[in-house]
Amino acid sequence: MTAYTEIVAIACALLTVAVAAAWVPSVARVFIIAQAAFWSLSYLARPLVLLAVQPEPHYGDNVPDPRLAELGYDRGIALVLHHVVFGLWVYAILIVGYAIWSRHHPIPAAPAMSANPDFVPALATIYVIGLLGRGASYATGSIGHAGDVDSANPILNFVGILATVAALGLIIFIRPTRPRTTALLIGALLIGELMWTVVVESKTPILGAALAVAVRFAILGWTKAKVVGVLAIAVLGIGGFGWLQSFKTTESGKAEAVMISSAYPPTVRPFLSILRRFDLLEAATDAYYHGTGYWLTPAEEFRHAALSLIPTQLLGAPKFQSGTAWADDIRGASVDMTRVQVSLAEGNVNEGYVIGGYTGIVISVGFTFVLLLAWAKALYSRYFPMVVLALALTGASSLFERGILGSMEALGKFLQAAVLAMLIYLAVKEYRRRAKPRAPQAPAPNPRAPAQPPQQPLVVIGKRGSESWD
Repeated sequence: MTAYTEIVAIACALLTVAVAAAWVPSVARVFIIAQAAFWSLSYLARPLVLLAVQPEPHYGDNVPDPRLAELGYDRGIALVLHHVVFGLWVYAILIVGYAIWSRHHPIPAAPAMSANPDFVPALATIYVIGLLGRGASYATGSIGHAGDVDSANPILNFVGILATVAALGLIIFIRPTRPRTTALLIGALLIGELMWTVVVESKTPILGAALAVAVRFAILGWTKAKVVGVLAIAVLGIGGFGWLQSFKTTESGKAEAVMISSAYPPTVRPFLSILRRFDLLEAATDAYYHGTGYWLTPAEEFRHAALSLIPTQLLGAPKFQSGTAWADDIRGASVDMTRVQVSLAEGNVNEGYVIGGYTGIVISVGFTFVLLLAWAKALYSRYFPMVVLALALTGASSLFERGILGSMEALGKFLQAAVLAMLIYLAVKEYRRRAKPRAPQAPAPNPRAPAQPPQQPLVVIGKRGSESWD
């Protein structure tokens, strides 16, 4: 079986997912299509570039994988994508089933929080607090970057999460009366997330913002212009990320990047910055070389996932970090990682394959599917913490490139953020209640005052004895 056979099978599975998503009436359609696009870049675009260019592995260029080059790209890609084909087809079947079911089960016309007058002011307050946390992280040099194992200041990093959650919430739920005001506010929020993307060197913030815009349009109604706009935001955001990063690169680094890019055809070079950031093909290669078993048992996975929901302060012991463990144990089985400390995204299919083989793939993919449905349900909830969790998932990579362990770790952080956001929401609600002007009340009657007899209406007698009421 050749690599092109596996690629065609993956393309058919992702096309099935995208077509089925078009029949899903809820906001889940946005995430399903985004998943298909995300996985297409990792499992279709990147393998096709490797097969067409056959690049030699080079330090500083993570597009070619030395392990695949050693096997031969055609044979190597065919081997590492075999379990991916199975996992994506399982997910495609689940999405088709959900599309059929959802056609007969109507959803609410608008999220319940849209009618809450305290919701947007609370989000604005949370956003300001989150921006202060981001600013403090930048000023103290404690910003966490993509792939970092630990944060230099976990408290500031935690507060900074609030900015992301609130920014996405404002993009989705803000409803100014003037369209120009709406465009200016959303544009400012998008620019803020793009700048934060550059600072933390991660694609997640701008992709989350683009998804928030898509969710907004899914709630208010789609047009062709809106579809083009969302795609443009995502593409320009990722492309602009690479351009903005070039300002932080030294001259020698730029020269090395130009030399590395020169090995690729001119038609491929503009997309290299995007391909380098969608690296689930490397995780699939890790899973193939490691094989099934010899890492965590299903019971250990369940235990670590459950403990991820408990704050470290209450647990009293360090929690399991799946991204770091994947780098050390799984990738470390085929690549020398002794001098590297990094946290890697493993992907649901690859994590399931390593832990439980094809049965593990079904369970892991099913977890991603259930998490997707829970996100769509929570976004329409009338409870503020549930909406915060949905917003946090919108700006996270759990539904795209994390398995059960990574998703549960993210949910543990988001639960703590939801508690803090709820406290801020209650404070804003109480402040607005007290600041609201009260209508004047009539004086209470004096029970000791004598009762006044009822007044008779005044009758005015006209010239001819006619009566008129005054």
